[in-house]
Amino acid sequence: MATRRLNLTRDQLAKFLTEHEQIRQFELLFAAVDELQTTDIDAVTYDAGAALAGVNKLAGVIAQLAEDGMIEASTALSVAEGVQRALAAVEHAAMMAVTTPDKCCEPTTAELMGAVVPPLVPKRRNAGAWHDISRQLAVGNNTPTRVQCDTIDIERGIWRDSATDIFYVADAGIYNVEFSAQIDRNKGTDSELWIWLAVDGADVPESASVIRVKGNDAETVAAWNFLVELKPGASISLMWATDDATDTYLETFPASGFHPAIPSVILTITQEA
Repeated sequence: MATRRLNLTRDQLAKFLTEHEQIRQFELLFAAVDELQTTDIDAVTYDAGAALAGVNKLAGVIAQLAEDGMIEASTALSVAEGVQRALAAVEHAAMMAVTTPDKCCEPTTAELMGAVVPPLVPKRRNAGAWHDISRQLAVGNNTPTRVQCDTIDIERGIWRDSATDIFYVADAGIYNVEFSAQIDRNKGTDSELWIWLAVDGADVPESASVIRVKGNDAETVAAWNFLVELKPGASISLMWATDDATDTYLETFPASGFHPAIPSVILTITQEA
């Protein structure tokens, strides 16, 4: 059976795509499919029997382009919806590609509408992770002090200013700030330690918590998270203070024969949306 490639014109695309950007992205998808075809699987040759496979191939390319960051997820969704609206046009083009007058075996639009569009993969989100392997002392009693992190584990779209221990995000979004802090004390009496979050240099209201450190060698771990909405370029600081800056601190311990080293602080910042 003779076949030809499906090359819809812009006028034909405009019949089922409403926006210029959709038409442009759909043309790019056709070109991408042409480049991805292999010699043993002709995924972009259209006849009546191949129309369904071709539509699913286009949907797969949409998902891959979104995953690779070549198109935004919102654009990919819009084009995916265009694929569904294009099914009737695909069937028509496939019918035109067949030179034989026998149409008894060609799929109907209803059959083509059974094509399953793969779920879109969201664009990769920003993430950062750091830790510190030094004992951290407060600036003074009841004095706000910025938590330090001297080691970079991950920095992707989020980075630390090493001179200030302030963290910056590249993109707007909702971010999860999560930490654990190894607290210790070297005195027999009790003391208190507070931890809270600051964004763009200002304390986040109602974000503080307090821990009572009881006596000498009273190792305690503080660990919780904050969910905040940030603008592009926003800064994040993890703050702490204690009523005894001499004997209460964020402590680190070396590795032993059965466990790895214990950082004074572990901090992660991940973009949730």
